[in-house]
Amino acid sequence: MQAERAPTPELFWNTLTAYQHSAAIKAAVELEIFTRIGAGANTAGEIAGAADASERGIRILCDTLTVLGFLIKDGSRYSLTDATAMFLDKKSHAYLGSMTEFMHSPQQKAGFEDLTESVRRGGAVVDDNASISPDSPMWVTFAKAMMPMMFPAAQQVAENIGFDHGRKLKVLDIAAGHGIYGIMVAKSFPNAEIYALDWANVLTVATENAAKFGVSERHHLIPGSAFDTDFGGNYDVVLLTNLLHHFDEPTCVGLLKKINKVLTADGKLMTLEFVPNDDRVSPRSEALFSLIMLASTPAGDAYTFAELTRMCEEAGFTKNEHIHFAPTPQHLIVSTK
Repeated sequence: MQAERAPTPELFWNTLTAYQHSAAIKAAVELEIFTRIGAGANTAGEIAGAADASERGIRILCDTLTVLGFLIKDGSRYSLTDATAMFLDKKSHAYLGSMTEFMHSPQQKAGFEDLTESVRRGGAVVDDNASISPDSPMWVTFAKAMMPMMFPAAQQVAENIGFDHGRKLKVLDIAAGHGIYGIMVAKSFPNAEIYALDWANVLTVATENAAKFGVSERHHLIPGSAFDTDFGGNYDVVLLTNLLHHFDEPTCVGLLKKINKVLTADGKLMTLEFVPNDDRVSPRSEALFSLIMLASTPAGDAYTFAELTRMCEEAGFTKNEHIHFAPTPQHLIVSTK
């Protein structure tokens, strides 16, 4: 009979020190460690020379990255794993290192400095509510840093629109940010006209990306707040990507009703969200997203499909289809009248 394993504090210790691990990744990205190894600098001395850093510092950092699973060490030489080569070498088309700028920004971390009080209040204690402030530079940083991470989901949203690819489409991209969701629709539907709505400072990033992907002539701007700005009308598709989780249910329903009014009779609302199961503790990434909303917004949450369906139905959407973009934590809700 196998003896029971005695309880250990390992989970507590690993969780308590997790900030040290993310700090190591941030330092590695800023020093371009993975890119330099990919280019052939494999020893601590070679990497230090390329990075203009101390050999001791690079050795300790690279050993740490090896322990964490980001590097492979053989003798004194370091090499990339398949995953780090794909996602953390700047020469890779799938490079995600820019995400550290947003995820480690002061605005993102501020809400976790006094999470205890946020739990007591049931909402963020950050004074300026940076996550929903039109004057905050945070969303410009987000738009620039996070676009590569959103690219696969944007492609999948375009693939699930379901209209004939030759059809003329008028598309509203709400809280467009980097613009990649609308841009991917424009790439997939050559007769689609995209209307990107966001704060004016953020739309500069969307405009740059539209030019980069060659759709500028079909990419139009609507500066302002989704709650206050006139959308126009007769949209065949409305993209509502990762916005609802910032607000409470009544606010979400109000926005959804506004969207319903500007859609054509056969129009589609494409809502992208982190959607936990009804138990609210699975899947892991979706379930953990609620904590981010608790720390950074007054009343936001990660909503279940049942909750999103209830909101959509209250706003007049009678059919709501749930599509999980596995293995990512992103879920698409396709809603029609």
